[in-house]
Amino acid sequence: MKRMEYVVKSKDDGRKIKSVLRNELNMSSSLVSRVKLCEDGILLNGSRAFTNAVLQEGDILSVKIEDIEQEQQIKPVAYPLNILFEDEFLFVINKPAGMAVHPGALSEDECTVANAAAYHLGKPFVFHPANRLDRGTTGIMTIAKSAYIHELLKKELHTGHFFREYRAVAVGIPEPEKGEIDLPIGRSPDSAIKRCIDQSGDTAKTSYEVLSQKNGYSFLKLLPQTGRTHQLRVHMAAMGTPLVGDWLYGTEDREVISRPALHSFFMSLQHPVTKKQLELYAELPEDMRKLI
Repeated sequence: MKRMEYVVKSKDDGRKIKSVLRNELNMSSSLVSRVKLCEDGILLNGSRAFTNAVLQEGDILSVKIEDIEQEQQIKPVAYPLNILFEDEFLFVINKPAGMAVHPGALSEDECTVANAAAYHLGKPFVFHPANRLDRGTTGIMTIAKSAYIHELLKKELHTGHFFREYRAVAVGIPEPEKGEIDLPIGRSPDSAIKRCIDQSGDTAKTSYEVLSQKNGYSFLKLLPQTGRTHQLRVHMAAMGTPLVGDWLYGTEDREVISRPALHSFFMSLQHPVTKKQLELYAELPEDMRKLI
């Protein structure tokens, strides 16, 4: 059983358990509400405690952090995940092209990241992807092993504690060759999946840099500062340089590459529990290496 322990410090003397859970362990109100209902959800010096209990210096507060909600009905599939890092709290994979993250009504028979994760982790299973990649996008993807760790990772996403860098190949060369795209993104009114630049949409920012260019194509470094759906693809198309193979925002050409040429290349993450710095790379897949 996964638990977090917190030794009460002098500054916490007289505080209630709820305050420490929310402000020191960064647990959301909903998660605190769920964990306090469990018989062993919150222990103070080894005995069950409730959130209104007052703490004293030296007390040992122990909180259950494994999933409390019912397991999801996701079929386990024995797919060999390429795992870059794993511990008791989270794991990081190198996702292949053509693999969706979640099962869908139209793709019940295909293996998704969720199906493979269900097999890898076993029961009980709740899927907690900290960052999602489009079906066609390859590379680094982080999966939490509990709702608590998921919450911590989401708070760090797009901060200096959770940094991600992408590689892409675009048609054309953006001008200037290095800069920031600050264009809001919203849903396209004529499509269920497409996004578009929309001044009333959500704030979206992307930094980009041309690493090399040849024959009218550019090899790019892309840094998302926000996490909107299709953000990198929409922003590069807005610059007049859509990603090669992007059937939705550019031109599909399966003879060149069978997907949008986008890869999650590097991740720097301060581990939400151990506070150790993780730096992980996923080398470019073969189809993008050939393209370059």
